[in-house]
Amino acid sequence: MNLGDTGAAITLLSGLLIAIGAVGVLLPVLPGLLLSWSGVLLWALLGEGSGTVRWLVLGAATLIAAGGLVIKFLWPGKKLKSTGVPTSALLAGGVLGLIGFFVVPVIGLVLGFVLGIWLVEVNRLGAERAWPTTRSAIAAVGLSLLVELAAALAMALVWVFGLFAA
Repeated sequence: MNLGDTGAAITLLSGLLIAIGAVGVLLPVLPGLLLSWSGVLLWALLGEGSGTVRWLVLGAATLIAAGGLVIKFLWPGKKLKSTGVPTSALLAGGVLGLIGFFVVPVIGLVLGFVLGIWLVEVNRLGAERAWPTTRSAIAAVGLSLLVELAAALAMALVWVFGLFAA
């Protein structure tokens, strides 16, 4: 691979964006799926090889990213609703999660979300009964993270197959 070659440099940069995006899923500071998708977009627009394959890969990556984003929010939310976590707790968790994102770098989003749900549940149910619903919230955060990571890895896999096919 000659890095002076534009196509090789684009492929390398695209791969780096995709990898950073996959890591970014685990670090709330980075927009993981957006970075991974933009790596595929860069490769599709500027990479070398079959144009049809590149556009098919971009289309598949777009569907995976969109599906991952939708499922990331709907599936854990539905799971939380089924365990009895009220909407007010979810809203408080969202607000404290946003505040936590800026106050405590990297992990503040998750800490704020869980703290917000716990505070509402302590107020609603008492300290002893608040923990099971808070634990459900922690499980939902984990599920959301796994869905997003699976989408980022699926995009990476589609891109690698596209590299060989192009």
